[in-house]
Amino acid sequence: MRRFLFALSCLISITSTAQNWDLIRNSNEYVWGEGTGSTLQEADQNALSDLAANISVVVRSDFTEQIRETISQGKDIDSETIINSYIKTYSNITLNNTKRMELQEIPYFRVGRYILKSEIENLFQLRLGKAQHMIDDAIEAEKAGKVDEALRHYYRAYLLAQSLPNPSKALYKDEDGDEHLITSWVPQQMRDLMDDVECKMVSRDGDEIEVLFTLNGKPVESLDFTYFDGYEWTPLFTSTQNGKGLMEMAKNFAGTNLQVRLEYEYRMEHTDRELEGVMALVPSLAFPKAKLSFKYDNKAKAPTPWNGKSAPISSLVASEEGSFARSSLAIRQAPTAVANDKVYAAVIQRVVNAIKNRTYSGIENCFTADGRDIFERLLRYGQAKLVGTPKPVFYNSPDGVVCRGTEMSFSFKNGARKSFVEDVVFTFDSCALIKNISFGLGQTAQQDILCKGIWSEQVRVAIIQFLENYKTAYALKRLDYLKTIFDDYAVIIVGNVAQNTGQSALKFDNNSKRFSRNDIRWSRYDKDQYMKKLGQCFDSNEFVNIRFASNDVVKQAKGGEFYSIQIEQDYYSSSYGDHGYLLLMVDLNNPDKPLIKVRTWQPERDPNFGLYGPGDFK
Repeated sequence: MRRFLFALSCLISITSTAQNWDLIRNSNEYVWGEGTGSTLQEADQNALSDLAANISVVVRSDFTEQIRETISQGKDIDSETIINSYIKTYSNITLNNTKRMELQEIPYFRVGRYILKSEIENLFQLRLGKAQHMIDDAIEAEKAGKVDEALRHYYRAYLLAQSLPNPSKALYKDEDGDEHLITSWVPQQMRDLMDDVECKMVSRDGDEIEVLFTLNGKPVESLDFTYFDGYEWTPLFTSTQNGKGLMEMAKNFAGTNLQVRLEYEYRMEHTDRELEGVMALVPSLAFPKAKLSFKYDNKAKAPTPWNGKSAPISSLVASEEGSFARSSLAIRQAPTAVANDKVYAAVIQRVVNAIKNRTYSGIENCFTADGRDIFERLLRYGQAKLVGTPKPVFYNSPDGVVCRGTEMSFSFKNGARKSFVEDVVFTFDSCALIKNISFGLGQTAQQDILCKGIWSEQVRVAIIQFLENYKTAYALKRLDYLKTIFDDYAVIIVGNVAQNTGQSALKFDNNSKRFSRNDIRWSRYDKDQYMKKLGQCFDSNEFVNIRFASNDVVKQAKGGEFYSIQIEQDYYSSSYGDHGYLLLMVDLNNPDKPLIKVRTWQPERDPNFGLYGPGDFK
């Protein structure tokens, strides 16, 4: 009897669903799609594709600009295919927010997807909002001298606007309240920015040329470029650090000019699937101003050898005129200088000479056992070279004496980037031995933290060192160190796109092991799972590199020295790259043993609430 009642209830449920689906299909208020497959996921994807094709019929007349543009490119594609292609760029993310009906399970899965015609415009408004947020980020990056971020955000905002049904109505309102047409105003912003970038040759050491990029006369915070080496354009681009870059020319280069090209497309980066679809579809926009030419000085000398003297501590905190530090930061406080730094300078000079001459025997007594291990990892991190003349600065920190001002370039054969310039930071123990090596934050990111005058010097320095050790551990594949800084019960979350839940805070489902909020679904890892995932990543990639941009550090009301760090992050490896926003909640009550309590990431600012913060994890 129970089996009969269960079968009857299932039949009633199926019949009711079928009737509702028929009402939707026969209504003029909805656009719908239907799909079948051997799995529920396959059937759902087919339903989304069918829905996208049907939406394209409804909005056909709005895509005249894209059709005209594609025809002008000489592509032999019919208008229906063009429209369907543009609409399908929404299916990866936005269309997942449409409503779904599971219509059948046996002998195959059948799924229906539908949306009110009146809500279709919301799909396009979400994309417009995404473009507008990218322009906000681009403007902030430009103010901070981060040319790479500014160009990338500007260009992607332009592509998103071009993919809208009616690009001529895609507007951006600036801080003065003036409205601009994105598809024409953003390219002009990019041209103006490129106009303000200059490059000059600084020194030459054999076939290696040190260059300096400036924006309005100030060294850029960050920038990516390719260059002509005398025979060809380098296929992979090079990153700068504080304006400095290294070019490796063809043997015996004897030209009269040097040529570089600013990167702005970043097509080799793996972004979210929606943006990847748009980038593959919208025609590229060429910028002749991205190519810079400057004089090659064949009399240029090699960098002057370091004289063993340290630079003044004041050089750690740049003046307003000499950097892109934010003008709102009125308090500038440098850490405490080392009273007698000669013994530390002597050690650094030995290490620097060994790196320059690539002869490492005889410097073993400069390191502790851990320091030696990290140094060897550093030398294995691509082809390591010094950039320019070191200008070491020594200061006291909670972890020992720290030395900054030694810049190095690391080049790789494979992957989305070829070369990185890093400010290498050395930390000494009480016996003047190097116990730790890390990659420094950019100058603006450092100043964001150093200028928090309401915090103690000890805390400010500890936060900087924590972030630097964190990013370096990924680069040098120090899984052992990462295991020590993640709490055993840390909340570790990776973001994925999900159906809109309409919730105002993160919720965790113990059955699915997922968090959800609006259009993001979060997969949670425990510490062991995450470390296993990282180990597999390290084993399968030639290199990993993390670049931190803008950061916002907030002290929590409870927990003593407990901080929430929201930071913009570029992640690169030989097989993958992405851009997003990292949230780290870290306990620094013991600066020697920081503990990450929460680590999460999201690919972009949500158009409704922005970035996830500590309030989401109460």
